[in-house]
Amino acid sequence: MARHAGSTGAPPVPRAGSTDPVVTPARAAFGASPGPVSVPGPTPRGELARLAMVVVAVVLACVVTHTTAVLIVVVALVAMIMLHELGHFLTAKWSHMKVTEYFLGFGPRLWSVRRGETEYGVKAIPAGGYVKILGMTSAEEVDPADEPRTYRQQPFHNRLLVAVAGSAMHGVMAFALLWGMFTFIGSQRQNMVQIAGFSPLSSHVDPARQAGLRAGDVVVEADGAAVVSVTGLQRVLSHHTGAPVTLVVDRAGQRVTLVVTPHATTDKADSGRIGVVIGYPTVRSNPAVAFTQAGSELGRFVTGTVTGLAHVFSPSGVSGYVHDLTNPNAAAQSSENGTRGQSIYGAARIAVQGAEAGPAQLIEVLVLIIVSVGLLNLLPMLPLDGGHVAIAVYERIRSRRGRPYHADVTKLTPVVAAFVLLLGFIVLSSFYLDITHPVKNPFQ
Repeated sequence: MARHAGSTGAPPVPRAGSTDPVVTPARAAFGASPGPVSVPGPTPRGELARLAMVVVAVVLACVVTHTTAVLIVVVALVAMIMLHELGHFLTAKWSHMKVTEYFLGFGPRLWSVRRGETEYGVKAIPAGGYVKILGMTSAEEVDPADEPRTYRQQPFHNRLLVAVAGSAMHGVMAFALLWGMFTFIGSQRQNMVQIAGFSPLSSHVDPARQAGLRAGDVVVEADGAAVVSVTGLQRVLSHHTGAPVTLVVDRAGQRVTLVVTPHATTDKADSGRIGVVIGYPTVRSNPAVAFTQAGSELGRFVTGTVTGLAHVFSPSGVSGYVHDLTNPNAAAQSSENGTRGQSIYGAARIAVQGAEAGPAQLIEVLVLIIVSVGLLNLLPMLPLDGGHVAIAVYERIRSRRGRPYHADVTKLTPVVAAFVLLLGFIVLSSFYLDITHPVKNPFQ
């Protein structure tokens, strides 16, 4: 607050051009330094060092307690949050809007630094993140000098771009993860048959090992016919019980020809009557092919998520959810079948299980989380991004040339409050179900 001339406690001000020192009453009386000396607070560099120490301590604790899978998932979720906010941040900056804050977390500030007009930092509770753009609604009070750079004063296409940018980043993240998985890890090929292991027959004979088959061999041909499915291989072997069958396998890039003699067996667990466990090989794709595969797989995830969300919010889905909340037996059954929607805690738990199962499984769970959160954010209700999209579209429809229309969002306050209460109930109740009746590990 600016001080007025002659106000009580105002320090004397030297005359313009004067070289006389300013002498306070305390200094004149005691000849000491004026008043209490302010102690400087921690510098950004000191705060950053302290934050780095906390991060290192957490990493070491996870390593010592063998919970690195949890750490990986937490880091992935934090990255998802901040990349979502980065979408809003970059498009707002590009649209010349004034962005004053870009923070990870909520609550007390741990570290921050100002660059230009924006403060970047980390807060104590890493339960989300936010970007503060001035004038997101017509109800927000803004300094008149900043009004031209507010969100609400920008053209429709810029407001729409900023509103959808967060969810668009989810699509970019999911695509990048899938592309990386296909390129660097590979995917299971359902049209190829691999020897995953051995299971001696009930008669204690071991035809597969006797023939020289090894774990990891990919069966290319059987009795001269190309092998493109497990059932195809089983059909050839079952028709040659007691008779030798020539197999051609791919072993680390080399073709090897072997002869195996199938035995009669009633063990249904034996794939092919030769004492093997059948699997599917994981094959990497070149970057161009992976690009197409990632797009196709992302489309499958989006379609499946939309279908799942439609079921969750359908009358039968709501009824089933209420039944799970009020009936422990029903909750246990849906958990066993994996048919219930999960909270972020439950999703993170499945992601940890995926991380323990392998990198490809972790990526698939993360993609599902990323796509689900991105689509949920597009629901047309404040405070979600979809609410800002809906308002921008409504204002566009109501505006006339030279007469922009600004919706009065205060009229939506009761509806928004009801939605937030409903959202809070869903979040807390789904947390409760995931803790009391966790979904069965899908990777076992």
